[in-house]
Amino acid sequence: MFRSLIVFAFSVKRFAFSGFHVSRISLLLFLGLPALAQDQPRKIDSNYNNTYYQGRMELFNSLTPPKNAIVFLGNSITERGAWGELLPGQPIMNRGIGGDNTFGVLARLEGVANAQPKKLFLLIGINDLSRGLPKEVILNNYHRILSYLTSHTPKTKIYVQSVLPLYEPYTKEAYLKNKKDSILQLNEGIKQVAAQYHVPYINLHELFADANGDLKKELTADGIHLRPAGYVLWVDFLKKKKYL
Repeated sequence: MFRSLIVFAFSVKRFAFSGFHVSRISLLLFLGLPALAQDQPRKIDSNYNNTYYQGRMELFNSLTPPKNAIVFLGNSITERGAWGELLPGQPIMNRGIGGDNTFGVLARLEGVANAQPKKLFLLIGINDLSRGLPKEVILNNYHRILSYLTSHTPKTKIYVQSVLPLYEPYTKEAYLKNKKDSILQLNEGIKQVAAQYHVPYINLHELFADANGDLKKELTADGIHLRPAGYVLWVDFLKKKKYL
């Protein structure tokens, strides 16, 4: 029986962030070796370096990080959190970027690590899934993220948080449909990667899911992002578990 082979092709306007040369990245996937001769490679969009990303990076680079910071690192779900108000008096660094994926997080780890934060909460992956990135690619990026952070900021307490569920009746975009199983499978893989680096895994999926495994509809307006009550629930949970 043949194993699947994943081939990566990296190209187009490469630049460096935190030691990684990344930009617009094309992934060419060959799935199922017996059909290699006939099948065309499948190109997957893993781009992250858009004008919004660049604007957020410009902002981050202009700020002086506080000492013993608590970093929230991720995509729009993280960015929309009013962490400073939810955690008054705490040295918060909100490092969420709307639309970001694991490649974008990899590209900006140097700035995060340079702050030598006290704690770091990572939540990333739903945008990777929405673009069709295979689980193996996402988890490989998780390995790279945790390897970099644990070696470059070893005193930081890192927490890896699960990808949240969706409430698909509210989602309008086709790329957010039929992701329930993919999210569960990715979360299981994330949990295993976190364990390899002795990093706590926080199951937010279970916290936010209803009896059907969907995002509780009262906590979202669009099926993916959280209402303010969701962030209150999130922070209360982290406090209850002594992560904060």
